Amino acid sequence: MPTAPALDWSLIDTVLLDMDGTLLDLRFDNWFWQELIPDHYAAVNGLSVIEARETLRPRFSAMRGTIEWYCIDHWTRELGIDIARLKQAARTRVSYLPGALDFLKRLKAAGKRRVLVTNAHPATLAIKDEHLGLRAHVDACYSTHAFAAPKEQAVFWPRFHALEPFVAARTLFVDDSLAVLEAAAGFGIGWLRAVRRPDSAGPAQATEPYFAVEGVAELLERESDS
Repeated sequence: MPTAPALDWSLIDTVLLDMDGTLLDLRFDNWFWQELIPDHYAAVNGLSVIEARETLRPRFSAMRGTIEWYCIDHWTRELGIDIARLKQAARTRVSYLPGALDFLKRLKAAGKRRVLVTNAHPATLAIKDEHLGLRAHVDACYSTHAFAAPKEQAVFWPRFHALEPFVAARTLFVDDSLAVLEAAAGFGIGWLRAVRRPDSAGPAQATEPYFAVEGVAELLERESDS
């Protein structure tokens, strides 16, 4: 897997950051959707957990890459489960990835504009912000639901840019999704980095053709090499 060379921070003004899998540990979301939701769906529908997972898998797969995939209102209707209530009840499981909070503080000290941009539903964002105080550590915070398209769709980027007018060539974007990074590259974002280990309990992911870091903390650890 390609290891990221040091960034030239003198050429970067704005840092766009994904939330789940970049700043926050994707372990929570994987547990929530792969374990907790099938358990509840099984109980509601009189199925075994294995049957529930087999039923849910194609329904989830069919929606990947769409705004509905990230919409807890959609899944509440589709599954007959109050997704927001479950997330609120489980919020204490949400945590930063190692070094992520310190990274945000160091970006502020360096005078960089920190912008969180997530595909998560606004209610999910609010629950995680309530628990971790995310908004206090960024200069702006956006859910893609306000733009009616997720980050992996090309149409999202000009809509987002109209509201957050960063200079693309002087912007760093960090995400754990290769499809999202591809869309950002197509828009002309100058600096792109993938997160190799979005789930602290999971294996490292392949990131080709994008340069990768284990976590965002690495981006400033090598600052002196720039």
